[in-house]
Amino acid sequence: MIRRGTARRWQIAAGALTALALVTSACTGDDDGADDPTEADGGDDGDTAATGGDTATADTGGTADTGGDTGADTGDTGATDDTVDVTQGGSTLDAVMEAGEFRCGTRNELPGFAVVDSAGDHVGFDADFCRVVAAAVLGDANAVNFVDVETADRFTALQSGEIDALIRNTTWTATRDGVEGATFLHTTFFDGQGMMVASDSGFASVSDMDGVIVCVAQGTTTEGNAAAEAARLGLDWEVRAFESPDLIQEAFEAGQCDGWSSDVSQLTGLRSAYPGGADALTILPEVFSKEPLGPAVRDGDSQWAQAVEWAVLATIQAEEFGISSENVDDFLESEDDAIRRFLGQPFGEDQTVLDPGIGLPADFAYQVISQVGNYAEIFERHLTPLGLERGVNALWTDGGIQYVPPYR
Repeated sequence: MIRRGTARRWQIAAGALTALALVTSACTGDDDGADDPTEADGGDDGDTAATGGDTATADTGGTADTGGDTGADTGDTGATDDTVDVTQGGSTLDAVMEAGEFRCGTRNELPGFAVVDSAGDHVGFDADFCRVVAAAVLGDANAVNFVDVETADRFTALQSGEIDALIRNTTWTATRDGVEGATFLHTTFFDGQGMMVASDSGFASVSDMDGVIVCVAQGTTTEGNAAAEAARLGLDWEVRAFESPDLIQEAFEAGQCDGWSSDVSQLTGLRSAYPGGADALTILPEVFSKEPLGPAVRDGDSQWAQAVEWAVLATIQAEEFGISSENVDDFLESEDDAIRRFLGQPFGEDQTVLDPGIGLPADFAYQVISQVGNYAEIFERHLTPLGLERGVNALWTDGGIQYVPPYR
C-alpha cells in the first residue's frame, strides 16, 4: 500500500506538471480531450478481438464473456476509484467496520453451499464462510447482509461496491483475476467439472456420450470446459447454455438434455434436491477440469484482502490444531505458544499478544471458531450430508492440499 500510495502521488504530481506544460504551450484542451474516447475505443476493440477468438462452440459463451467484459469495463472505472479511495485511507475494512455489517455476495439456490431455509436464513458452506468473515472482522457471525447475485452479475456487483466480497462458488481463473477487477483468495473448495445423466440413460462414462446434447449454465467456465472435453475425446456434443440451474433442470426433465455438466459439488447438491429423487440421476466418474472455488474481493485493497484471507485461513489452522467450536475455550489455557498466539492470548516469556498487522482483532480466530467452527465442522455440516468426501480438500497432514501459512 505504501508503494501504491507513493506511485499515486507521483502520478498526481506528473499530471499537474503535464497540465502546466499544456497551458504554457497553449495547446487546445478540446483536442486532448478528444483523445480519451479513442483510447477507450481501443480497449473495446481489444475485448472484441478476445470475443472473436472464441470457438464456434463457445459463441454463446463468447456472448456471456462479452457481457462480462462490458461489466469489467465498468468495473475498471470503479476499480480505479476504489484504488484511489484505498490509497487515501478508504479501505473496505474501514467501511465494513463503520457500517457494522459485512455485505456478502452469494446465492440462494445451491444445496450444500447456499440456500435459504424455511426461516429465511442463508445456510450452506459458502454462507458459513460469509459468517466467518463477519466473525473475524466484526466479532459477530450474524452481522452479515447476504446479497444474492446472479451468475452474470456477480463481478459487476463486486466492482461497483454493491458487495464487499464474493463468496459464491466462483472459479478462480487467470482471466477473472486480470479482467474482472477481482482478487481471489485462499481456495475454500477444490473442485472439478463433471457430468450428470439420467440413471437409465445407459451412459457409464463421458466417453460413451457421442452425438448428445449437454446442458450447462451460461456465463460460467463450464461452457468452454465442456466444448474442450468433447473435442479432446473426439465426440460430437451440442452444448446448450441456460441462464440458471432451474432452467437447466426444466430442460433436463423435458428430455432436452442428455447430460448436465457443472462442478461436481454443484451437481451433487442439485442431485440431492432433484424432484424425481437423487437415485434418478447419476454423476459419471470423470472429472475433466480444475475448479478452485473461493472468496474474491476488489482489486487494489490489500488490507481488506488480507483480512478476508486470514479469516478463512483460521478455519483450516484451527482444524490442524484440533480446535473446534466445542473445545476452543479449553485451548485458551493451552501451554503451546503457537496455539495461544493463534487464539490472541499472551504467549512467551514476555506474555505479548501478536499483532501481525492484518487489520483484524487479536482474538479474531477465537471469534471465528467459537461462533462458526473450524473447516471440518463447516464441511461436515453442509457437504458431508450430500455424500461429498474431503478428498483433496483434506488437510495436508491427511493427504489433501489444504495448507495454510504459519500464524506468527
